[in-house]
Amino acid sequence: MNQCYGCNTCKSADQPLEGFIRSLPMETSHHRVEGQSTKCGFGLQGVCCRLCSNGPCRITPEAPRGICGASADTIVARNFLRAVASGSGCYIHIVENTALNLKKTAQAKGELKGIASLNHLADIFGIEEEDNYKKAEKVADAVLADLYKPEYVSAELIEKIAYAPRVARWKELGIMPGGAKAEVFKGVVKCSTNLNSDPVDMLTDCLKLGISTGVYGLTLTNLLNDVLLGQPELRMAPVGLRVIDPDYINIMITGHQHTIFVDLQERLISEEAKKKAQAAGARGFKLVGCTCVGQDLQLRGAHYTEVFDGHAGNNYTSEAILATGAIDAVLSEFNCTLPGIEPICDELKIKQICLDDVAKKANAELMQFDFAHREEQSDIIIDKIIESYKERRGTVPLHLMEDHGNDHTLTGVSEGSLKDFLGGKWTPLIELLAAGEIKGIAGVVGCSNLTAGGHDVLSVDLTKELIARDILVLTAGCSSGGIENCGLMTPEAAELAGPKLRAVCKKLGIPPVLNFGPCLAIGRLEIVATEIASELGVDLPKLPLVLSAAQWLEEQALADGCFGLALGLPLHLGLPPFVTGSKTAVQVLTEDMKELTGGQVIINDNAKESANILEQIILEKRQDLHI
Repeated sequence: MNQCYGCNTCKSADQPLEGFIRSLPMETSHHRVEGQSTKCGFGLQGVCCRLCSNGPCRITPEAPRGICGASADTIVARNFLRAVASGSGCYIHIVENTALNLKKTAQAKGELKGIASLNHLADIFGIEEEDNYKKAEKVADAVLADLYKPEYVSAELIEKIAYAPRVARWKELGIMPGGAKAEVFKGVVKCSTNLNSDPVDMLTDCLKLGISTGVYGLTLTNLLNDVLLGQPELRMAPVGLRVIDPDYINIMITGHQHTIFVDLQERLISEEAKKKAQAAGARGFKLVGCTCVGQDLQLRGAHYTEVFDGHAGNNYTSEAILATGAIDAVLSEFNCTLPGIEPICDELKIKQICLDDVAKKANAELMQFDFAHREEQSDIIIDKIIESYKERRGTVPLHLMEDHGNDHTLTGVSEGSLKDFLGGKWTPLIELLAAGEIKGIAGVVGCSNLTAGGHDVLSVDLTKELIARDILVLTAGCSSGGIENCGLMTPEAAELAGPKLRAVCKKLGIPPVLNFGPCLAIGRLEIVATEIASELGVDLPKLPLVLSAAQWLEEQALADGCFGLALGLPLHLGLPPFVTGSKTAVQVLTEDMKELTGGQVIINDNAKESANILEQIILEKRQDLHI
């Protein structure tokens, strides 16, 4: 590609990155935004149905029903349920693989780095076992058994993990899930042709899917990962494209399933692998974090300092990371791996290897992870990557951004490490909230997209607005990658906070934005909220806590959002999901939900206006708590 795509790029909150992408002689997602700027009005409203050969039917005032008679309410709710079921299925796939890998590791008597997390889970599940390997196997079996229950058999672990007042409310509403995999199956069946036509019933199923998504796909995946990979530890670390070191063979990792490449991760720093790399002309191997699995590795980076270079960026930074020319291979094992990286990898001779067939890329080699043959697979992958390095280095020009990002972002934040930092209890945080030194807490979570102002624009601008109002921000997901690369997770960012939050941050030596890691870590935020609510003796909707998935992107984000609504939390979105064509869906999500669960959906694409709305909700909740 010799064409210069010039200024035809979308705006980015990360202006150095925007300039870098603008100068590239290759097309990226940022360049394609303009060509896709004309959107289908029917699709935006969710009123297009293509489930049968009579369609696609498009609902208008002149044609208010499809050929079969389905109304806008039915079509919108059906499309929404299908999307939530798909998103939930993605998360259930992740937790299933994680539990299987824990079980197999225990059976093989492999390394368990998080014994404290193992004991914690065993206590929750009521498992009594002295031997850690047997204990780990029983923990994994308990998770798998619950996942595989039929839809009509209540999931046992939800009552053991979720906050009791929430469970009670879910039971009152009839939205306690059964087996998580079966719930996904039933959701897909329910929204098929000429079956369910009750929009409220289908939206109720979305809440059930949200609960199983949150408890299993989010909370349990994190805790199981902690057992295998080690608990997060607070530390300062570099972020941005600066982490790429051209003296090494660099492997960019994308996806969500950290446990899939544990063996490879260890073998990359073995003496044998180092000698192979040095024989090829490199100093060794480095993993470069990208998307949520990069955030997860960064979260636990204290355990992997030798092999992990740092987190470079989120999903829509991945093309720029590759365009530096210093990435020699891409390992992908789940979503957020853009199809747009494929032509760039071809042009720059970058080897692509997929470790899970659900994430097979068109021009990549599939090496389905096989635990029983993991050592052999790791050796094969290492040799293939070395060959890629030898073929491409010296023939592909380097375009590094050595000053991009920063070298002192606070990472390793989790419910455990934060609580330890506070002295082993939440009392100091509660006292700061009660005194008004911290007005409230906002979870800015989820994806990055190229709409809602551009790449990370609304997420970053909203975060700045919130901290300026003395609201502490906790992040999780691809949005974290943009926020950290813009410097908001460094101690110096305290200068952007309101006077009270600024004083707190300077006293504690922390930034006003705390990064909990991948989108899976939304489950960690739920643990923090639950433990604080428990200490205060209130239900979650009473807390001065709000959520924003300002730049949500995928179906997984919709499942996340349904979890937030089931928890009873206000949920801000920069762009509406595709439901605005149904008055019933809009009414249920934005108004009726307040009475059902305590949650609500708020749609606003303006950072200042959104911050004003969220601040007002926090103030109202503070008033109700008499603080």
